[in-house]
Amino acid sequence: MTSTPAQRPTDGFVLAITFQYYRDLPAAMRFYETVLGLTLAIDQGWSKIYNIDGQAHVGLVEESRGMQNWAEAKTSQLCLRVPDVDAWYAWAKENDVDGLSQMFDSAELGIRAFVMNDPEGYQIEVQTAKPGH
Repeated sequence: MTSTPAQRPTDGFVLAITFQYYRDLPAAMRFYETVLGLTLAIDQGWSKIYNIDGQAHVGLVEESRGMQNWAEAKTSQLCLRVPDVDAWYAWAKENDVDGLSQMFDSAELGIRAFVMNDPEGYQIEVQTAKPGH
């Protein structure tokens, strides 16, 4: 008897969630709500899932409860593409966010961007595509 190999489902994804781990979940929540203006989409108690846009979400997890461990060295970056990076830069500067870089342009990537850190050191890049990209 031969069996048919499993096929990858083709019905798409409902959500995309990137999870990050925090020691001070309330401080992270304030940053993502107040500075980035994200809306809490799913409240799981020790896990808070915020809608970025469409199906893209970021999940903030209390480090003592999640599937991963909190780590001092952050090895991921959340990148947000926006229509007006200069307006976002002015907003970030006014809110005195940690790790705020200078604005920079990358001809190679076709972007104008800056980076900042959230309260526990996750880097966030905010960028706008240059015309033609």
